[in-house]
Amino acid sequence: MTVPKVVIFCDDDLVGDEKDDSARPTALSLSDALGSAYGVTDVLIRPVSVPIERILSTAHDLWERSAVCVVLTAGGGGGGSPSATAADALERECPSPVLVLSAEDTAEECALRIARLCSPSSDEVRGRVADRLLRRRQGALIQDARIRTSSAPYARLIGGAIDAGAQITGDEVTLGDSPSAPARMRGKVRDRYDLGTRLALVTTDRQSGFDRMLAKVPYKGAVLNLVSAYWFKQTEHLVPNHLLAVPHPNVSIVKKCEPFPIEFVVRSYMTGSTSTSIWKNYSDGVRNYCGHTLPEGMKKNQKLSKVMLTPTTKEEEHDRPISATEIVKEGWMTPDDFATAARAALDVFKYGQKLAAQRGLILVDTKYEFGKDSEGNILLIDEVNTPDSSRYWLSSSYEDRIKAGLEPENIDKEFLRLWFRDNCDPYNDAELPPAPKDLVAELSRRYISLYEMITWKEFEFDDNAEGKIASAIKAYL
Repeated sequence: MTVPKVVIFCDDDLVGDEKDDSARPTALSLSDALGSAYGVTDVLIRPVSVPIERILSTAHDLWERSAVCVVLTAGGGGGGSPSATAADALERECPSPVLVLSAEDTAEECALRIARLCSPSSDEVRGRVADRLLRRRQGALIQDARIRTSSAPYARLIGGAIDAGAQITGDEVTLGDSPSAPARMRGKVRDRYDLGTRLALVTTDRQSGFDRMLAKVPYKGAVLNLVSAYWFKQTEHLVPNHLLAVPHPNVSIVKKCEPFPIEFVVRSYMTGSTSTSIWKNYSDGVRNYCGHTLPEGMKKNQKLSKVMLTPTTKEEEHDRPISATEIVKEGWMTPDDFATAARAALDVFKYGQKLAAQRGLILVDTKYEFGKDSEGNILLIDEVNTPDSSRYWLSSSYEDRIKAGLEPENIDKEFLRLWFRDNCDPYNDAELPPAPKDLVAELSRRYISLYEMITWKEFEFDDNAEGKIASAIKAYL
């Protein structure tokens, strides 16, 4: 199957030139777009300021070469213009497909319509058209979530929670007054309650950074807990997990496990800025990263040749990248346990990438944790593909931004940390300034937006949520 020839008939003023930077499509801009975006490079441009018989003769000659005829008109083809006359004659007498386009449309839309007409004759063109249409649908999904979560009702509920101090801190969650009642084990974001063979995990709205709490972000805890629960359910056919129940949006009841001291970091792109990230190590000259040999000449944010498992240790002083061979050699895990967990991590990540793509997102990288239960089974634990444990980019704009030398578009949560870095010394100041309400509200909106993008569900707001947590846990028990 070969890519068909395309001939574009147009008025003289729509031929265009290389310096034409107007928004309207010209024959030249369409030719460039067809070649770069769809691989359609055999394009002829013919003016319509010639006798109509010559235009028809040209079209008949091209028909024998399976050409596609395009007429580009100044404004929809009306008004008796030369291009409108040519379009009318070609549609009546040309045996080739004839596509009439208006210069009032965008060049991108016009090029796509031409490529769709060419696609039945070429696998390459058909694949590129399908990809462009997918990206357009993905962009629409993302835009829909952004518009909805930026609406007045969402802003009112988020702002009201901040004003009322209704964020979940975990301070009011008690499971009883007796000495035998499960005690609160406080973490940076998540609190734990030992229930014997089970744990109650309470994900709070605390926002940590610089090893301290920066703010209380409404509904963040519910987003993290519910997104994790969503992915546990979606991937339970690939690997068993520790989740038993979600009696409250901020609570997970899980099976108690002994965690492995290894984080299973899975990456698909050359990116990251922390000391353990693949891009930071690569830019510092590392070419053997966690047992993977990396080629010269790679650029930041480009896709890796394959999905890579790049584990890190969980140590007191600092985590460090480590290879599979070193994990076994240093006694962190047995060969069989590591092989089981590694295979599960890759399976869950690849499945997560597939579902994320359907939602207009690129699952760039993430970290998984595994543990062993009392029966010796290896389970997926902690959190799965959440906005905190994972990096997501917007797929509809990724290629265009990379070509333009820009960072991929994401639902960035880093801006709050940057505000503290710019307004105080977050590592050394005894007290930090309160985070601005508008920044906290925006961060909440972004977490909720990611929840809706990932799960395809509308977020359900709950008032007085902290007061219901203990009751929900006790009711489950």
